[in-house]
Amino acid sequence: MSTKPILRLVLGDQLNIKHSWFSQPSKDAVYLMMEVREEATYAKHHIQKVVAFFVAMREFAQELRRRKFQVLYLTLDQKSNLHLLAANVEELVKSGDYSAFEYLLPDEHRVDSALSSLAKRLSVPTRAIDSEHFLTQRDFLTEVFRGRKRYIMENFYREVRKRYDLLLEDGEPVGGRWNYDSENRNRLPDSVTPPPILSFKRDVSDILKLHKNSKIPTIGSIPSDDLPWPVTRSEALETLDYFCQHSLHHFGSYQDAMHTEHRFLFHSRLSFSMNVKLISPREVIDRAIKEWRKRPKQITIAQIEGFVRQIAGWREFMRGIYWTHMPSYKDLNFFNHSRALPHYFWDGKTSMNCMKHAIDQSLEDAYAHHIQRLMVTGNFSLLAGIDPDQIDEWYLGIYADAVEWVQLPNTRGMSQFADGGIVGTKPYTSSGNYINKMSNYCSGCRYNQKIRTGEGACPFNSLYWHFLMRHRAKLENNPRIGMAYRTLDKLSKTDRDAIERQANHYLHIIEEL
Repeated sequence: MSTKPILRLVLGDQLNIKHSWFSQPSKDAVYLMMEVREEATYAKHHIQKVVAFFVAMREFAQELRRRKFQVLYLTLDQKSNLHLLAANVEELVKSGDYSAFEYLLPDEHRVDSALSSLAKRLSVPTRAIDSEHFLTQRDFLTEVFRGRKRYIMENFYREVRKRYDLLLEDGEPVGGRWNYDSENRNRLPDSVTPPPILSFKRDVSDILKLHKNSKIPTIGSIPSDDLPWPVTRSEALETLDYFCQHSLHHFGSYQDAMHTEHRFLFHSRLSFSMNVKLISPREVIDRAIKEWRKRPKQITIAQIEGFVRQIAGWREFMRGIYWTHMPSYKDLNFFNHSRALPHYFWDGKTSMNCMKHAIDQSLEDAYAHHIQRLMVTGNFSLLAGIDPDQIDEWYLGIYADAVEWVQLPNTRGMSQFADGGIVGTKPYTSSGNYINKMSNYCSGCRYNQKIRTGEGACPFNSLYWHFLMRHRAKLENNPRIGMAYRTLDKLSKTDRDAIERQANHYLHIIEEL
């Protein structure tokens, strides 16, 4: 008498061939993967994001089959596809062909709740398994800060480095410092040229046809039916090697820089591959450290530490914040902002040069690096008082690497301070001066970043001071921005009134900026 196999669900962001599930093939398990409208339409995604997920999933399924695993793959156009994760699983279990149901712990609260509820309804035994991807567990942040009043990313980051012995010598940080952030804030000089972009060519016309026939709403564009993103493990590893060999030596210095001619600068563009788990954070960190040890004269400690901090520190910290505070985190709106997102976030048609470049790049590449997201589009949204729900929707949809566990705390917390300081110790706001310091965006702009008021004044300038004015009661006792209020108070009443009029005018005509 044959034993019925276990039905094992693999989600689109769980493509981890190194997982213990895949250590060796077995007739005792069938791996279920599915393309469903539920996941493709819960937000209006960038076309490159939708296609990249579908292609990565199909390639992963093929890899499993090559390794002799049993795979049940439901395509978007399959007639038996009910287009809901839970409904598809329920229907398969009802068939009586499976002895149990297992799934990897999802990284999105919405899906986690749905599968947890599903497990209680099924007539067969169920089990949830760790995804075996992250450096830390969901509750690690709670453990680190137990008994403390607030979270500090730096403290979290140090604990992770100690746990994994990252950049340490005899328990102490290499170079004598834990953090080289002060050396990671340089503008790109003319004498430094980023390497060519490593891009992959893949004909995705069949997926695009499927997408069109399925009428899935999307934003953005895709270049000539070619997908430039690494969507297989081998491509992800190639991307990692390319970064380590050609970009790591300048990454730390220029990770905050922005430039009209160099969209990607020295960034790795590994985030999509990591977020769908084609490659693990430990693999990425170990490969980068190996390169640093091989070339210590070319790759300084400031370069490698800046990179390790993004992955071992910030990425894991965001996940901890997400699981500690969901689902209520998604509704936080500390400043009660409610303004609608301007049209140029969707079409790039604005005279603000920095916004145009950051948005055009997002629409064309489904990518922008962290400072473009934080200090250009995010900064403007915060200063203008945009509804954080609409900002979340935009960030989640437009970037290929955007999955909610990392997008939400970065956007609602770090970028918009809508959480009131759970993620960051202060709002990340600035006038046009910061953007001018870190980029060449201000050159040739219709607006003049040197003036606060009057014809052609940079909108970021008056909006920055206006933001501080209108939220003074909530912010003036914050020690990290006290200096800004002291500067504001030194301005004459005439100047403050002029700033307020200028900002109110810009907010009134925000769709025309």
